[in-house]
This record gives sequence, C-alpha cells and structure tokens, in this order.
Amino acid sequence: MAADNKILNVAIVGLGHLHPRGYMSLFDNCGRTRVVSAYDADGALVESFAGNYGIKGYSDIDKMLDSEKLDMAVIFLPHCDCADAAIKFAQRGVHLMIEKPIAHTSADVKRLMVVADANGVKVTTGYCWRYHPVIKQMKECIGNGILGDIVSIEARLAAGKVERYIACNSAWMLEKAKSGGGPMYNLGVHWIDIMNYLLGASAVEVCACNTQTSDKYDIEDSSMAMLKFGLGVTAMLSVSYIVPDCFPCGRDLYLGVKGSKGLLSYCPKYEGEQAGGVVQTDVLEIYSDSEKMAGAAARQYSFQLNKVPGYSGYMGQAYVDDFVDAILQGREPFIRVDEALDVLKVVEAIYQSDSDKKWIEVK
Repeated sequence: MAADNKILNVAIVGLGHLHPRGYMSLFDNCGRTRVVSAYDADGALVESFAGNYGIKGYSDIDKMLDSEKLDMAVIFLPHCDCADAAIKFAQRGVHLMIEKPIAHTSADVKRLMVVADANGVKVTTGYCWRYHPVIKQMKECIGNGILGDIVSIEARLAAGKVERYIACNSAWMLEKAKSGGGPMYNLGVHWIDIMNYLLGASAVEVCACNTQTSDKYDIEDSSMAMLKFGLGVTAMLSVSYIVPDCFPCGRDLYLGVKGSKGLLSYCPKYEGEQAGGVVQTDVLEIYSDSEKMAGAAARQYSFQLNKVPGYSGYMGQAYVDDFVDAILQGREPFIRVDEALDVLKVVEAIYQSDSDKKWIEVK
C-alpha cells in the first residue's frame, strides 16, 4: 500500500486521563488513522472505553503489543510511567504521541530518545498551541523585526480546579511522585514551549516560587517563575489551578511580547469556542514604532478558528494530522522530542529554584 493511502493502526495507552476520549474524534476526523485498541491497568476503565468505541481492550500492555499490529501509540499514563511504556512500544517500532511533558524527568526522556533513535521511531508531544494561527502570526512579527529587539515576555495560564482531575479518574495528577509536580508540569510547559518556539532558544536560568494552598494533595497549585533567555530577554510565567468556576471558559490565558520598538498582546480563547458552541474570535493586538508599520502603528488581527470536535479543536486536529504526515512522509514532526526535552529541563530547574530559594542555571 502506498504511503499516502496507508491507514495507521493506533493504540490508546492509559485511560485515567482527561484527554483520551477527546482524541478519539481527532483520529476519526484524520482519515488516515484507525484506533484499534486501548490499554489501562484498571479493567473497569478499559471495559467502558473499549465498549463505547467498539475496539479491543487490554489490561496487560505486553499482551497488547503481542496481539496487535500497531503503527502508532498515544500515551496518557501517569508521567512516572510514560517513559518505560513508551520504550516498550519504541522497541517494537511503534511511533509515539506522548502526552506532555512526555516523562517524569529529563533523564527518562533521554532514555526514550536513545531507544527511539535506534528503532527509527518518531516521538512527539501535545504542545498543540504551536499550531494556533495567532502563535504563527506572533512568530512572523518577531521574525520580521517589527518589535525590534525582544526584551520581555509575560505569560499566564490558569485552568480549572484540581477537582476535575479527581472526577476524570486522574487523581494521580495530584500526587507528586506520579505527576512530578503541579500546574507547572501540566500547564506551564505549554507556554514554556511557546516561548522557546517564538524566541528560537530555551531559557538558560530561572527563579521561581511555588505555592500550595491545600493539604489534601502534595503538589503546588500555583507557580510563578522568571526565566532568562540570554540576549537580554526575560520572561514572567504564572500558572495555577486556581480559577473560579464563574471565570469565562474556566481559563485565564495571556501571552504578551515586548520589544524595543513594539509589543504583541494576546488573550487566547481556548479551542476557539465559547460555551454553548458559539464561535469565538481570537484577537492579536500589535503596536509598533517600526517603519514597517507606517500608516497603521496599532493593528488588530482577528482569527476565527474552524470548529473542530475533539481535544483542543483546530489545534488538536492539526497536531494529529501533522504527526501522521510526518510518519507517512518520513520527516520530522513539527514538535520534536528534543524540544520537549528542553522544556522539561526548564521545568526541573524551576522546581529546583523553588526548593533552593535562588536562581538556578538550566543544565
């Protein structure tokens, strides 16, 4: 079968997570994938999920690997278990989409990279904000110099409350031994990846403070970090699980970039939709003294994303479609595993900074 016509057999690995069901729509819409099986150690979760979607269910990961002819696996396991499971699939030549941040530690990511490289396996992770047209426009604005020299970035990403993880069978997210930490591991990684993408470089030094407001779990639920990128660029990042139920769409999101000649300001509307299915318009504001903006120094670009069912809507679909293309075309995915490793190194430095109460160099 020609590569362009090939249908990839996909396994969902780990069902104690918010996103597996949301990904099923993305694979249905892709047209070049077929989800054939699902795994979880919890038999009840497997029975429910496999029954809902008419696929095979397994509570033994080795039995799945022996029984199924898989091209691709999507891993949603607790972060502490991701690397070992991913390595098993990589040893069989199965390409991997692994829920961010890929693993519990950067050392685990490095172990996976060695095995994946030896077996010709492609690995990516869900930093799907890169596919948002506003982010692409921001990168273009930075690249064409209308902001001058970049000076600073301000970002915040706050989403929901911890109760949603308990309700969705993913209470492990609130256990540091399994998740690695709180919202910086789960949410902050998105914006760290976007900062790296926009600047074309990773942070070299960080200073951070984590806050835990409840003794019901052993993770922080709020984190503030300052990141130095070199070349005079500094970023402030605020992430948390502390958002009132009444807050629009349950998320407080912002991304701003300032340069010597101008600034970009963006308040994302997650998934491009409002509650009730009303299409939401995302707006990027641009202000610049650059001669390239002559005649209209202040501009607004509006983006109305196509409505797409499934996790993260348009962005999620673009993420899945790109990785499938990368497999079929034999190229690197847009989001590479080495870039995910860079993000996780920054996160580890952030937690070390909070522990040591000082600036920490990103190794």
